[in-house]
Amino acid sequence: MQLTVARLAVAASVVVVLSLAIVAAVTTSPAPESEPEAPLAASEPAEAPIAVEAPESCVPAPLEQRAAQVLVVGLPGVIGSSDSIAGEVLDVGVGGVLVTGPNVESSAQVAQLTSDLEARAGRPLVVVTGEESGRVSTFRKLLGRSLSARDLAASRSPAEVRAVAEQVGSDLAALGIDVALAPVVDLDAGPADGVIGDRSFSGDPASAAAYGLAWAQGLAAHGVRPTAKHFPGHGRVREDSHLELVTVDASVEELSGTDLRPFASLIDAGVPLVMLEHVAYTAFDPDLPASLAPGAYQLLRDMGFEGVAITDSVGMGAVNLRWPFPEAAVMAVAAGADAVLTTDGTQARVMRDALVDAVRSGRLAEERLDEAAGRMMALAGGDTEALMCRTLTIPQLSPAAG
Repeated sequence: MQLTVARLAVAASVVVVLSLAIVAAVTTSPAPESEPEAPLAASEPAEAPIAVEAPESCVPAPLEQRAAQVLVVGLPGVIGSSDSIAGEVLDVGVGGVLVTGPNVESSAQVAQLTSDLEARAGRPLVVVTGEESGRVSTFRKLLGRSLSARDLAASRSPAEVRAVAEQVGSDLAALGIDVALAPVVDLDAGPADGVIGDRSFSGDPASAAAYGLAWAQGLAAHGVRPTAKHFPGHGRVREDSHLELVTVDASVEELSGTDLRPFASLIDAGVPLVMLEHVAYTAFDPDLPASLAPGAYQLLRDMGFEGVAITDSVGMGAVNLRWPFPEAAVMAVAAGADAVLTTDGTQARVMRDALVDAVRSGRLAEERLDEAAGRMMALAGGDTEALMCRTLTIPQLSPAAG
């Protein structure tokens, strides 16, 4: 699919209308609890010469299980699966765990941790990490220092960068990692030490797209799922969304020729995850970060993305200084997120319970939660039919050379 200015112009008008409608639905008083609708009966065949027993209607997994499936949480201070926090997180039933620097002591220890967590979970579990090239690295003490994305793009061809990413993918796979929150495809040619800075391959859309795709394909070559981030593009701001909410005054038409082009390239190639950032855009809602703005998710889907839309960590200041973890989880899923990320796994239970309560009160549509949970289950390689009575798949990025 080719992303065109005309298509995005149509998307722009759609996302603004949907943003207002969905935000109104999320912020109004909860509707009274109602009886669940009866499952649809299976259609009877036109002719039935032989009497057969009618198949049983599908019963989805408990609501609590579906709600927990959309959570990807960190494990503060955990180095072994016997840690109480690890047990708590697994008991809640989260869909994914985030491995960060404090969880890392040695290669053998990390591999044992991820293996044990999956075994203790007794269900498909997505193991995620934030491993980029350069200054953002979870496993620097294991894998060594690496060039920044900007330096890689300045000194090597896309094919050579793909080879570097293949080695990273091989190393991550050996540690039990399923998903890497990379590549960064934001456009940034500013100071290297900026919030994005040298984490970006380039300020040029075509170059950022080529190198971002090369990095994603390198990871995919070893079965590690890549994540294009930070949608719809963090490069226009210099402030840090870890600390505060900042706003970009740009239309979808303006973004379509610049910031959105690398995302469009990776979406066309089948990238399975896209991370939404905590920067507000006037094109969607000037008061909500993109991660909580329905219009941002609508634009992403209008661009043809059918994979897992994951938030940046909702513990960051742009979100957490205004909304507590449970509220942020409900707002994110209602807006269109399939996975809500936080580094703090101690919040998992209250986040899950808030999602359950939101569905029961009518504040969050059960169909929306099921869609999100289904995508996360598909990412984990699990049975979406058993979870939410529907077969659901997500894109697979081809590791073929670009």
